[in-house]
Amino acid sequence: MPPVSDERLAELTDRLENGIKELYASGRYAEYLAAMSKFHRYSYKNALLIVLQCPTATCVAGYNVWKKEFERQVKRGEHGILIFAPSQRKRAAMVEKKDPSTGQTLYGPDGKPLMEPGFAVATHFVPVYVFDVGQTEGKELPNIAVSELSGEVENFEDISAHLSALSPLPIMFGPVPGTAKGYASHMEGRIVIKPGMSQVQTLKTMIHEIAHGILHAPDFLADQPKQRREKEVEAESVTYVVCQHFGIDTSDYSFGYVAGWSRGRELDELKASLDVIHSTAGNIIDAIQPPLQRSQEQELSQVPQKGRQRKPKKAKRK
Repeated sequence: MPPVSDERLAELTDRLENGIKELYASGRYAEYLAAMSKFHRYSYKNALLIVLQCPTATCVAGYNVWKKEFERQVKRGEHGILIFAPSQRKRAAMVEKKDPSTGQTLYGPDGKPLMEPGFAVATHFVPVYVFDVGQTEGKELPNIAVSELSGEVENFEDISAHLSALSPLPIMFGPVPGTAKGYASHMEGRIVIKPGMSQVQTLKTMIHEIAHGILHAPDFLADQPKQRREKEVEAESVTYVVCQHFGIDTSDYSFGYVAGWSRGRELDELKASLDVIHSTAGNIIDAIQPPLQRSQEQELSQVPQKGRQRKPKKAKRK
């Protein structure tokens, strides 16, 4: 089987882009954005703190925000994610005198600003705790993707074995925090996949995390939020292309996943990463194809060929 062509990869990537555009225009996406707009925007340092403490975090908010705005309760025994929130206090101080009509500073004969008693606002940062959605329970949040894929995959064992051989990190099955299906960690030196999922979901998650391992080593967890968005878009786009090539439909999952990480930026991340998506998906496809080709050849070898049918054996005399 020849390597996958650039035309085939372009066709699959176009299908992904069109599917996401349709999702952007739907009411489901607007509802999702309305909910996401309630979450606070965090500084780079706080975003880094969140990722380092909970790599699988997707939506975080304070205890009372979850309870009052989303009707969700933090689960008993969950540990919060520490960040720093600004806190402002007023204190008595001499401040520059302002012209009440223009708001401009008034100056004295010596050219210095005139001062008067007033209040100054001092900002300092205090530690607070937030919780990821996976640490809460209650009313469901609007979603733009299915929570988990189902179904079986032909040649599942062969494909899994070749993906494991291709992976830059050893793959193992075990507990995964939060609502994630798996994660890739260069700090831990492994990829972890949640056990007990369907064959379709398991392969999809393996490909997604392998794409992270290939493309985003070794500082994935230390990236800025913008870079993390781009890398999630790359990993899931690679996953979609690979799965579609082998007839595994992840549209319901991948469209919502990519749109969720790209929200507010349309398809900029996707378009800027097309070369990376093409080459990485092509390499993974070429690594998977050999076992499928061998399996098909074995099936053909078992089919009797015309003109070479065996004659029935004569019964032995007793």
